[in-house]
Amino acid sequence: MKTLLTVTLFCTIGFALADVASEFQSANITSDILKGHGPTDLIEVKYGNNVVNLGNELTPTQVKQIPEIHYKHEGGVLYTLVMTDPDVPTRGYNREFNHWLVGNIPEESVEKGEVLAEYVGSGPPQGSGLHRYVFLVYRQDQGAITFDERRLSTWDGKQRRRFSIQKFAEKYSLVGPLAGNYFTAKWDESVPDLHKHLGF
Repeated sequence: MKTLLTVTLFCTIGFALADVASEFQSANITSDILKGHGPTDLIEVKYGNNVVNLGNELTPTQVKQIPEIHYKHEGGVLYTLVMTDPDVPTRGYNREFNHWLVGNIPEESVEKGEVLAEYVGSGPPQGSGLHRYVFLVYRQDQGAITFDERRLSTWDGKQRRRFSIQKFAEKYSLVGPLAGNYFTAKWDESVPDLHKHLGF
């Protein structure tokens, strides 16, 4: 019985890990922004009662506030978390918009990390179709990092367009991405106010 339980648990975990990797590949996230190396673990992302589930559609109205984040972590280890949109201005351009970036996170306590870009919810332009909003977690094997990027407020919309998570990870020798998740969203009536706040 114990052996059967172990095998069942292993198969379930293995399927879940393969599912994250395959979903990132089939959504072209791995090839578009990660140079072929995608995550295998899942980040749990919740906006209140709305749960992010590997590409499900949420509205900009539903994702205005900072989500609750959970991921597999090791004690005493620091991590970096990013939320990026690789579909700016539309899918196929592979230009990223930095929606949220936090470094030096102790374990999974995101609120205790160093905010490099304040959280901004989704804001796809009208008529641009569905955008992918990608969450990624990296491990900082070197410990605390002195980041030289200027902290981006919600008013720094234009600066957020000049982002590449791959280049950022290479610059600071981040390990990963270890875990990921993403949702999709298209324009709704809350987007114009967000764009105004971003200075567009």
